[in-house]
Amino acid sequence: MPADQPSYKPGLFGRGFLRLLGLVPVPAIALLGYVFGWLAWKLDRRRRHIVRTNLALCFPELSEHARNDLMRRHFLVFGRALLCALAVGAGSRARLYRTVTIEGRQHYDEALAKGRGVILYAPHFTALEVGGLRITAERPMLAMYREPRRHLFHWGIHRNRTHFGLELIEREANMRHVIRRLGGGTPFYYLPDIDPGHSGSHAFVPFFGIPAATVTAVSRLAKLANALVIPCITRETGLGRYTARLYPPVEGVSGENPQADAALLNRWLENEVRRTPEQYFWIHRRFKTRPAGEPSLYERRAPRA
Repeated sequence: MPADQPSYKPGLFGRGFLRLLGLVPVPAIALLGYVFGWLAWKLDRRRRHIVRTNLALCFPELSEHARNDLMRRHFLVFGRALLCALAVGAGSRARLYRTVTIEGRQHYDEALAKGRGVILYAPHFTALEVGGLRITAERPMLAMYREPRRHLFHWGIHRNRTHFGLELIEREANMRHVIRRLGGGTPFYYLPDIDPGHSGSHAFVPFFGIPAATVTAVSRLAKLANALVIPCITRETGLGRYTARLYPPVEGVSGENPQADAALLNRWLENEVRRTPEQYFWIHRRFKTRPAGEPSLYERRAPRA
């Protein structure tokens, strides 16, 4: 089935809702997202448990009060980013350009002008979606995806990703196709920091001092496609305003030692997360896969008698 035709289709109400989001001013959408994030923070106990666990693991130096405040701010920024992504993806190109600006474009342009492949290393910050839409609106890119879950938000994001030219391929696709496209000059928007599970090529390398299952495909692709790894992080910079920042290529990613490369990239990412910790995607179970023999870090403790 083509990537732009997922098996789940929302009803007339769902399609109408997305069209409405595409017409409402983005700052108003951001305020609605604030409410959505607040409700998720108050009502979604499962995700609140995941966020609380992640923050306790990564910021043990903070007090419980400080971590709870950080969790609250994370849910609010997540709600705003989610609805803004749906809104700008369903709207016009001009609306997208007004909402999201790009910094550091020269690093991207110089690499492509030299005939190098480009892997846009795009970690899971909450505004990941709007940044990807903005960049691909100027130059079509390639990205991997998973079949969306069966509800409106996942379907809407999946649909909007292709609106401005992003080409989606399934995660199970042959990587030789990605290598050919990279070598042919198509940038690859790569999301590296999702726990890959026990399948796929990964290594346990530190992230905030915790061994985290980390994909090693980034450096392998860079070596095989003669590509540069250019980090891309999108952050909220105001109410309904975002900036996608392109960084200089990461030095030292050679592909000769994928585990060492993964550790280097995790260190780089950790420094960026510390700059705006509320905008990293803590809702994801980043430490779900554990080394052999280690217990889950997300098990709920039994209540005391």
